[in-house]
Amino acid sequence: MPAAPPADLAVIGLGHLGLPLAQAATAAGFSTVGYDPDPAAVAELRAGRPPVEGALPAAAVRRMASAGFRATTDPAELGRVRTAVICAPTPLGEDRALDLSAVREAVRALAARLRPHTTVLLESAVYPGTTEDLVRPLLEEGSGLRAGRDFHLAYSPCRLDPGNRTHTLANTPKVIGGLTPACTEAAAAFYGRLTEKVVRARGPREAETVQLLETNYRHVNIALVNEMAVFCHDLGVDLWDVVRCAETKPFGFHAFRPGPGVGGHGVPIDPNHIAHRGRGPGYPLRMVELAQEINGRMPRYVTQRCAALLNEHGKSARGARVLLLGVGYKADVGDQEGAPAREIASRLMELGAQLSYHDPYVAQWQVLGRPVPRADALYEAAAAADLTVLLQHHRTYDLQGLAVKAQLLLDTRGASPAGAAHRL
Repeated sequence: MPAAPPADLAVIGLGHLGLPLAQAATAAGFSTVGYDPDPAAVAELRAGRPPVEGALPAAAVRRMASAGFRATTDPAELGRVRTAVICAPTPLGEDRALDLSAVREAVRALAARLRPHTTVLLESAVYPGTTEDLVRPLLEEGSGLRAGRDFHLAYSPCRLDPGNRTHTLANTPKVIGGLTPACTEAAAAFYGRLTEKVVRARGPREAETVQLLETNYRHVNIALVNEMAVFCHDLGVDLWDVVRCAETKPFGFHAFRPGPGVGGHGVPIDPNHIAHRGRGPGYPLRMVELAQEINGRMPRYVTQRCAALLNEHGKSARGARVLLLGVGYKADVGDQEGAPAREIASRLMELGAQLSYHDPYVAQWQVLGRPVPRADALYEAAAAADLTVLLQHHRTYDLQGLAVKAQLLLDTRGASPAGAAHRL
């Protein structure tokens, strides 16, 4: 069988980070190969389907393939590209430390085949110092080449926002930090073909810390409004009206809104859990710890509100029919990574509630190892349920119509018309 032609770009890791990048690069005219060590993931892509839910629609995967994108499990392909971008997943372990094992595996696969003059970029969420202290030594040891002299090395934080129709990779500024000025410029030359604006950081550590700051900023501010939501409910104050008014301030305020919890792949990062011993500051980021604690309490609080609402209307949670709307981690995507819906559902089950769900992006859903019935006829299901709980406000939901049909509606997103539902 003849060897495949060399590609301009290899994207290593074809999950939520890598697949959208590969899509953008293919659309920009790069000859792109996607490498993933998981044969099942590559088989799904070759069949025209995304390997992970919510990464890309199947139609987009098929368009990539027709434009020349190839997926492979053969690491030999990595030795035939000009640019390689590492997009390996870095999930949180049980100790809430980032698991960098997939990054190590990706770097070793690349290092054994690295050619001079290649540009190597890391986009995975990592601790400050990972590019220089982990990636660089592995690449140099495995290739015999020297970073900054024989090949370029840089870090660029991923800023993807799935489901966002306004801010895409093309119009979201891309931060890059290279090991040397020449490394930064090589990275800028690559990303400049994908995005309208490139922002140069002083180096890899600064670029890595951009990721940390942006992720923690989101979690800390969501925690603040989540805490305010509980506070305002106890006082009988309409928090949603408070936020509406507060965001008219033209300076010193950026509006965040509460919700049933925080999910997604952008997990809060505490450098005190740093993988390289001795590189952490030796003390936790207290704001990040507290934000995680507050956001982690929200599913329990939502469950308590559900039980209280049912009780106020003469019904017990035990035996109550509860319909959950939107079980992904954000609106208009089916990705369930870290979504609070699962914990809310399990807590309601423990109270004896009879659950069903509706989500246009999730065909099947399991909680505690048991399938949850999917409601096909949304309005009929809401009318039949003792309580309907909006967890994600998908664009397809007509909340005014739902509020009319539902016996009891708890809106955890503040998306329903004022007075039409009970709000978080």
